[in-house]
Amino acid sequence: MRRSIDDRLLSLADLPSGADDVAELSWAVAVCDDYDDATPHVVLTLEPLGRPGEGLAAHLSPDHARRLVRALSDALREIGEPLTLTPTTKEHQ
Repeated sequence: MRRSIDDRLLSLADLPSGADDVAELSWAVAVCDDYDDATPHVVLTLEPLGRPGEGLAAHLSPDHARRLVRALSDALREIGEPLTLTPTTKEHQ
């Protein structure tokens, strides 16, 4: 089983100006259990915009996915932003 959860394109309009290391990317989150032991994992994929198949995919165990969620939550708090979760729909893009 492989199921897409959410994805987003990050164009230059979405990126901060003045940073030398920014790149147009797309990210996608999916769930997958296509492994020998059929254990589900969260798959986080980052790809250069317009170059599908050239990115990196992290197959995260539930513990690693939770650690990533905590790190993102901590980063939002560090910049003064609340962790407000909204339903994932294409309308939020």
